Amino acid sequence: MILPIVAYGDPVLKKKCKDIPQDYPKLKELIENMWETMYNAQGVGLAAPQVGRSIRLFLVDASPFAEDDSLPEEEKEALKNFKKVFINPQIVEEEGDEWAFNEGCLSIPEVREDVFRTPQITIEYQDENFEKHTETLKGLAARVVQHEYDHIEGILFTDKLSSLKKRLIKGKLQKIAKGAISVDYRMRFPKVKKAR
Repeated sequence: MILPIVAYGDPVLKKKCKDIPQDYPKLKELIENMWETMYNAQGVGLAAPQVGRSIRLFLVDASPFAEDDSLPEEEKEALKNFKKVFINPQIVEEEGDEWAFNEGCLSIPEVREDVFRTPQITIEYQDENFEKHTETLKGLAARVVQHEYDHIEGILFTDKLSSLKKRLIKGKLQKIAKGAISVDYRMRFPKVKKAR
């Protein structure tokens, strides 16, 4: 089932998420719905807060980046089958000099900006079967995971922009929060309180 993606301005996107117990109700169904929702919106990652759940869960399929001819062959190969579910993840190490890459977000449609992130991370997480993993990720795989990880920490990519950039996109963000945009996937906009 395709779920509505929560739009910028909804408080759930700014909350630090809670760990998921193994008996979390209908988790398998939620993960299936999140995959369907992400693919329907042409995304490469989706975090639980983006579908209104304040839990430490996100999924990533970075394989579309494997088509990018500007990437080294080794990285393209690594991205080809990079499809994973991350439950209760913790980034334990970030390494290297930060580099800029133009990012967007399904919760913030039509806004793209350069964001600086480290090129390598080590992350501990559980998969959909609650098996533990520790992995070191590099390049675009690391970047996509950092973007989704930020979501479960209550951080949006727009929070990482300079104050000047934030001022320049303020109008666009307000339009998104008011639902004054048109996208080709289901979205849930924040409820606007009417003045009495």
